Amino acid sequence: MIDVQRLRVLRSVAEHGSFNRAAAALHLTPSAVSQHVAALERSLGAQVVARSTRGVTLTPAGRIMVGAAESVAAELVHAQRQVDQLDSGRTQITVATFTSGGRLLLPGALTRLATAHPDTVVHVREAEPEDSLPLVRQGAVDLALAYHFDGPLPGRLGPTSSMVWTPLLEDPLHVALPVTHPLAGRDSLDIAELAAAPWVLGCLKTETYLRRYAERAGFEPEVRSTTTDYFFARSLVAAGLGISLIPSIALTPPVAGVRAIPIVAPTPTRHIGVAAISRRTLPQAMTLIRALQQQAAALDGVDPRSTRDGHADGRVVPPVE
Repeated sequence: MIDVQRLRVLRSVAEHGSFNRAAAALHLTPSAVSQHVAALERSLGAQVVARSTRGVTLTPAGRIMVGAAESVAAELVHAQRQVDQLDSGRTQITVATFTSGGRLLLPGALTRLATAHPDTVVHVREAEPEDSLPLVRQGAVDLALAYHFDGPLPGRLGPTSSMVWTPLLEDPLHVALPVTHPLAGRDSLDIAELAAAPWVLGCLKTETYLRRYAERAGFEPEVRSTTTDYFFARSLVAAGLGISLIPSIALTPPVAGVRAIPIVAPTPTRHIGVAAISRRTLPQAMTLIRALQQQAAALDGVDPRSTRDGHADGRVVPPVE
């Protein structure tokens, strides 16, 4: 039988990249860490780490066992949370979400959850996908409202993963321009037409994305301003500091003096969805996932872009009945 403590030690070795750093994190001696790993290898009949003067790396067997270690740790956290809830008689679920998606999708979905499960206590944690998806794997949150750009699904999701991704919404990015910009009257734009413009970033992760699309269009973007808030970025656009790349769902509330214009294909897009561990998803969490799907469906056909005078149409998407 595999010892859980040995799995915990291997997981720490994988995280820190050396026996010494893992030992410090676990408050053990390096010798004790080495003995735990060696004992695990003997019980498995396979090598789990490759040792070198530069540290240790996982073997294929080691990667499998680290995945198992994460699952075991998450299940223990989940079990502890369930035990803690026995005395209260009330189920608690924790949701991690990125800001713009949570603002647009969560309120109506939480209203639906409260109607279906009035005794459920909900906790919400704001976190970007690179932080929220590990929290799902660790059992610290029940589900994560997250996103990824073009490319593979985030956070080691795949056919061998215990984490399930439920797609919710395609979120195309728009170019935000001052209404006085010569191109502000257009119905759509090719990103190549913006080669000479200075840029404002509303999210640091969009810089890599912007540069990838700009490279395809044959130019190097000049980034003059960086922020971590799309509303602030649009305010800087209104002040004339540059133009910005803004996801559709982050175009509300409107900013006076800014117009958002779609980008012609290939259109940069965020893919929004929910991550959860299927085998331990609570009924309340499943209700919330379905409610998020309904909220996303309600947004279909709603254009959040500002109009030509910089004011949005003011529509509010109600919860799906």
